[in-house]
Amino acid sequence: MINVNIDQRIAEVCPEIKIGLIRANVVNSPTCDDLWKEIEQAAQDITGQYELLAINARPAIAGTRKLYKALGKDPGRYRVASEQLCRRIVKGLGIYRLTTLIDVVNLVSIKSGYAISGLDADKIEGNTLTLGVGEKDEEYHGIGRGLLNIENMPVYRDEIGGIATPTSDEERTKFTDDTTCVQININAFAPEMPIEQAVKWMVELLEKYAQATNIETKIL
Repeated sequence: MINVNIDQRIAEVCPEIKIGLIRANVVNSPTCDDLWKEIEQAAQDITGQYELLAINARPAIAGTRKLYKALGKDPGRYRVASEQLCRRIVKGLGIYRLTTLIDVVNLVSIKSGYAISGLDADKIEGNTLTLGVGEKDEEYHGIGRGLLNIENMPVYRDEIGGIATPTSDEERTKFTDDTTCVQININAFAPEMPIEQAVKWMVELLEKYAQATNIETKIL
């Protein structure tokens, strides 16, 4: 299991932080119908439970937005990934059917409200990640977003640089069709779904849909 350190600046403004860590060997594939049905049901549940303006009030999303504000980042301009997903659903825009690994992470994120970092473990440099704060002009390529301004944003860094934020993961460590080992970080900056439950469910989904083996979990 990879080591994760939390920068004092994060710990001071978010003392309730918990992070669920999952590492496993997997097989990626196009999303099957059974997984997609689970996602469609989750989307229906969100649509029935929240109006657009109420999504920000979900405890997990509100907690992440609060952290952004405390660090000096505008959460309305740089929305949390789980918020982005839920807003698309409630606005009737739907979500994209992608690959098993991406959609398993999206499913847990929709239901839990947590921003989840889904990383190709083989592309992480070193054995330690540090959750710190983005610096001015720090280079970071968000998945499908190009250069992303991560100044004052929570960011996981490996030995080379940033690889994950609650807004978007980095191109360098994203899931691909060839991903065979995952590192998944469930970021609970405020409680909603119990973190133990979120980790357990993520593992179950990886076993069911991605043939997960050699599974390691830890909660910080």
